[in-house]
Amino acid sequence: MLILYYRSTCPFHYKVLDTLEELGLHAEERDIADPAVAAELVAKGGKQQVPYLVDSDRGISMYESADIIAYLREQYAKH
Repeated sequence: MLILYYRSTCPFHYKVLDTLEELGLHAEERDIADPAVAAELVAKGGKQQVPYLVDSDRGISMYESADIIAYLREQYAKH
C-alpha cells in the first residue's frame, strides 16, 4: 500500500501525483493540515516535511519529490 503525506499548497506533491497517475498507481493521500495526520507524519518520519511516501508493501519511506518519483519509476514502471 502506498501512502502519500502532503499539504495542498505544496507544488512538489502534485509532481508525485502526476507520476502516480502516469504509472497507474493509487496512493492513499493524507493531508497534514489535519493536526492528527501531521503528528502521525512526524512520528513516522521525524519531521513535518512533505511530500512523504510510505510503501508499506516494501518497507520503504522517503521524503523529497525527486527521490519519490525515481523510486516509483524504478519499482513500479512496467518494463
